[in-house]
Formats: sequence, structure tokens, C-alpha cells
Amino acid sequence: MIGLETSFARNGRRSLWLAALIGVGSLFAAAPARADLRLCNMTPSRVGIALGYRDNQGWITEGWWNLNSRSCETLLKGQLAGRFYYVYAIDYDRGGDWSGRSFMCTREREFTIRGTEDCLARGFDRSGFFEVDTGEQQSWTIQLTDTNRPGGQ
Repeated sequence: MIGLETSFARNGRRSLWLAALIGVGSLFAAAPARADLRLCNMTPSRVGIALGYRDNQGWITEGWWNLNSRSCETLLKGQLAGRFYYVYAIDYDRGGDWSGRSFMCTREREFTIRGTEDCLARGFDRSGFFEVDTGEQQSWTIQLTDTNRPGGQ
């Protein structure tokens, strides 16, 4: 298994870690290999996930996937078409977020938004997403972890 860890500040209160792991299919030899983009919430909190990516028609952002503590969700099914994906996550229970410098459009309720330009003028929120480099792998799993929780990694 190959891993990549990147530090993210959470509204300046504490640091969070994102561990992006590949080779998930090889972890379970008896299970058939799947090619998906998955996200696992390894924190003690419920989180909301928004995803940004490029498809054949341009940039698209989608949300919200709501993940309970210590659970996983498939965000995109099938072989990954791009190398870079963008994630913005909110901690519902303790506040704060996992964010980055790639600004894309979101809104409070469920959404699918085409384009990343003029978010506010189009009636959307503008949120900073962090980049996930899949290295052009066909399958990828992102893990959100909170290093400050007892027993955290």
C-alpha cells in the first residue's frame, strides 16, 4: 500500500491529516477489484463531503455526502477518469472544516454545480477545496483523520 499524508489546518484550531491511500482492492484479496473514488471518515464526528472534479464538459462540484463516524462512502463509481480531485469537508459535530486553496462553488443543501467561476454572483457559496493527486490510479481512497483525538494517528 502506498500512502500520502498532507497536513491541513482546521479553522486555525487544530491540525488535521488527510491520508490518501491507494491499492484498496489489494487489501481484500477475496473481494473483486473495484475502481472507485472512496472517502473514509476516520474521525469521531459526523462529516459532510463536497467533491470537485473535471469531466468531459468541464468542472463540476457535487455535495453533500454525509458520513457517520468511522464509515466510508463511494463518491464516484468506476475507473477514475482524471488525476486530480478536490474535496471540501465539514465537521458537523465539533465544527471546523478540511479545506484548501482551490476555490469552487457549493451551497448548503444537496447540489450539482457546473463551473467554478462567479460562484457568489450565481447565488452559490465559494469554498476552498484541497487537492487530491491520485497519480492517475484507477482507484483511490481518501481518509479523513483528526490527529488530536485520543489514540489518533
